Amino acid sequence: MRRKDLVIVGNGMAACRLLDELMSRGARERYDITVFGEERGGAYNRVLLSKVLAGEAPDSIVTKPPAWYERNGVRLVSGTSVARIDTSSRAVVAADGARHRYDVAVLATGSQPLVPPLEGMTTAEGDLRPGVFVYRTMDDCVRMRGCARAGDNAVVVGGGLLGLEAAKVLSDMGLHVTVIHVAKSLMNAQLDQMGGDMLEQHIERCGIFVRTGRTIEAICGDESVEGCRLDDGSVLPADMVVLACGVRPRIDVARASSLPINKGIIVNDTMATQVPGIYAIGECAEHRGKLYGIVTPIWEQAAVLADVLTGANPQARYRGSKLYTRLKVAGVDVTSMGSTEPELESDEVLQIVETRKSTYRKLIIRDGRLLGAMFVGNTAAAATLVQLFDRNDPLPADPLEVLCAGGGAGPAAQAERIVCNCHKVSEATLRGAIEGGACSLEAACAATKAGTGCGSCRGEVAQLVARHAPSPEYANGPAVAAG
Repeated sequence: MRRKDLVIVGNGMAACRLLDELMSRGARERYDITVFGEERGGAYNRVLLSKVLAGEAPDSIVTKPPAWYERNGVRLVSGTSVARIDTSSRAVVAADGARHRYDVAVLATGSQPLVPPLEGMTTAEGDLRPGVFVYRTMDDCVRMRGCARAGDNAVVVGGGLLGLEAAKVLSDMGLHVTVIHVAKSLMNAQLDQMGGDMLEQHIERCGIFVRTGRTIEAICGDESVEGCRLDDGSVLPADMVVLACGVRPRIDVARASSLPINKGIIVNDTMATQVPGIYAIGECAEHRGKLYGIVTPIWEQAAVLADVLTGANPQARYRGSKLYTRLKVAGVDVTSMGSTEPELESDEVLQIVETRKSTYRKLIIRDGRLLGAMFVGNTAAAATLVQLFDRNDPLPADPLEVLCAGGGAGPAAQAERIVCNCHKVSEATLRGAIEGGACSLEAACAATKAGTGCGSCRGEVAQLVARHAPSPEYANGPAVAAG
């Protein structure tokens, strides 16, 4: 039987995960697989871009080098963008006009950065002025790193995760950094006003200045960047400006191919579009009116699509995901899940604010179950609450119990709790790997896959390694007292 041609448009984190799921189901017996990647080289973990900005080698965040594709019989066409899909003749059309036949095509085009049209941002030729950077790709990080010099002034536009990560790295490099954020509080998509204010206090303790409720009207300077003019008329000196203003689904290929789109590419529960043979997953896909910009839903979508395409489980369906994020923002632990505000008058709200420590914990409860929660600073109970939220399990009669470290859960429940949500790795699995010899952070992550998705759990994995790794004196058996 002839193998079908499966073409994946995009080589980001969604495509990378889909490849893993396909390979684990024996997809090569059914398909010849081709991947188109606009960036050169293999796939990398975009969540870890701040490591490259901080000076680590770009290879440190690569998840699939070109050799992986060759070894697994996957054709990688890197450094090539796709213009459209000719659905009538079933051909993927590259920007250079080359045509590639497909039986099944998957759009995993991800997102593109939001770039506000600021006065003075570009040159006469339409390129970004020297000193202005969009923070999105590995190449962006390498260029930013080459420009940043201790003692310079940097303005970061955007107080979300990426903007705050960039600000922290630049501050650690010795730059004077100011974050400009249009909303009244930082990370307003994940946190309420109080949570954003607490996070701002932590950020400012890092030596970073924050201006919320402000926008930039113009970038000043002749040949290169010299400053930024804000909407209140003030001017900030700036040697570099970093734009981290958020993202939007990349749907240009879908639009050029006349696929049904709204904010994203519209898909059903099998991740299929209305056009036969064409699917979409990841940040570009709109499912039941929702877009997902975090890792866990994308992983779930990839598993469903791999089940459907390989026949491993033709009845697999994606029903949507519960939203929760566990992040380390500029060194501060932040967790958010579900609703950030009560939705009904009967919803209960429990808030704990520790002003001296600048920590904040908030639960939103409906009928004894968790509707939403957020943590800034003190996230000791986050893993337990994520599991309660994900399973829709009842909270203890006194919800305060669950906010205590280990509260509301006995030893067995603690062992079963999920540390890595991306790969569903439990504390018990990690402890088994550590006690079995994976006695470093990297070894534990390699043995269990924990920390290799979004990376937000790596701090907790490191704590488990420190707590459960065998003592050095027992590495070669119990020590025997002399005498």
